[in-house]
Amino acid sequence: MPTAINPAKVSRTGTSHTARTPRWSVARPWQTNAALLLIGTALFFLCRHLVSEYDHFTIGFSGVSGWSSILYLAAALLILTQPVDRFTFPIILAVAIACRLAVLFSEPYLSSDIYRYVWDGIVQHAHISPYRYVPGNPALEFLRAPHRDIFDNINRRDYAHTIYPPAAQLLFYLITWISPTVTFMKTAMVLFEGITMYALITLLRYLGIRREQILLYAWCPVILWEIAGSGHLDSAAMAFIALALLARYRRQPILTGLFLAIAILFKFYPLVLFPALYRRGDFKMPATIAAVVAVAYAAYSSVGLLVFGFLGGYAKEEGITTGSRYFLLELAQRIPGLHRLTPTAYLILCAGVFAALTWWCWHIASRQGTDNRQPDTNPGAPPFRSLTAIGWGIRAGRREPHSSTGPISPTGDTAFLAPAFALAATLMFLFSPHYAWYILWLVPFFTLMPNLPILTYLLGFFYLYTTALAEPGPKMFLANKILYAAVFAALLIQLALKRWPLHRTLFVQHTKASELL
Repeated sequence: MPTAINPAKVSRTGTSHTARTPRWSVARPWQTNAALLLIGTALFFLCRHLVSEYDHFTIGFSGVSGWSSILYLAAALLILTQPVDRFTFPIILAVAIACRLAVLFSEPYLSSDIYRYVWDGIVQHAHISPYRYVPGNPALEFLRAPHRDIFDNINRRDYAHTIYPPAAQLLFYLITWISPTVTFMKTAMVLFEGITMYALITLLRYLGIRREQILLYAWCPVILWEIAGSGHLDSAAMAFIALALLARYRRQPILTGLFLAIAILFKFYPLVLFPALYRRGDFKMPATIAAVVAVAYAAYSSVGLLVFGFLGGYAKEEGITTGSRYFLLELAQRIPGLHRLTPTAYLILCAGVFAALTWWCWHIASRQGTDNRQPDTNPGAPPFRSLTAIGWGIRAGRREPHSSTGPISPTGDTAFLAPAFALAATLMFLFSPHYAWYILWLVPFFTLMPNLPILTYLLGFFYLYTTALAEPGPKMFLANKILYAAVFAALLIQLALKRWPLHRTLFVQHTKASELL
């Protein structure tokens, strides 16, 4: 059976494995590497240019984000369709590191959340619970003078208690114990990306997908902006989400529960993954989550209900409780006959959607062990042939023997990945976040299971929310209409390509497999 791997490779004897002369259009690994070097260099200079946009306007943030998205799209197309060799992976890592260094040492401009991180750590070093006082409280006045540059940049400092859960507070304490600076906080968040990439690369190896597909995470511009640029805590949450996925694949329930609990204690939204990661009959994983969460909150329980911080106020301020933030609700209210649809009814509908997804997860959990991965006898074939999430046709990158870093796991199962991806994406689509860092956690899933709708959502969100449309009200509603329409169109294209896979003959040349080098 012919496979779709690099036709330019020859055996150790120097003879080709095919009698046909390769056509000029057949790509070779050195061409992939050269193209990636050019794209990576351009992406690096765009990251540098982003920093200069903080001080003076040239092409604007939308210009930088737009060109970054185009470059990322080109790189993703290359890595998913073209042959690679042993030099490709180092190129990907080198560009990823360079792009992060380009924005790491600048002051955050697009978000000021990181100043609260540092302040919470400073307060704890003064033996005061970060939940007890708002930063502007006179009781903390003695901390302001030595940390004036931090205090002056804290948002909501006069009325909002910290919102961050206990694991986040412990992390802030440890980081500021080493250095109570914004730069070191950003550095720590970038280091967490190393954990995320390790877990994703390991999963790619287990799933029989070449490790070079990590480019989809490492070069993602929204990741570069929001973690290396703004230092968002979502980096730590993503690291433990990725570790939880890895532990779940390895069928380690205690570690799965531990990592998922820590992720929840960084950011609350990973809780939605529980139905997908749960295995029927397994009590260890939920018991571990409950124990870790209970212990974490007990450590800060001296402040009573203040341990939940500004959570209620934030939900009201962002329109989560009033319904003003839900794009699909606002869109439905503009349909004749539905103008009286209430936020309560919308939330009930959302609950029904998640109930259906939970039933799907429960169905998957009832037949664990039936989808064990075995080494693919066709190393050029896509390892995910039938994964589907909310009707998406998901096709992962090709596996090539020379790019694999180890054997496929003989004991893991992949059935939980599509439901987990579906739960994460559904949460984002139904609750329509207003800030780019809330969608970061979709990138690890996209790296494992690339598909056109999520690619459209990530890049569309990233670009639109750097334009003049990123203003609450009619402009943001228009931005969401454009975004959701583009995602729907991408879904239709994805389904069409799955039904009529003509695109595979355009990008993948079917030739005989080459010998391992």
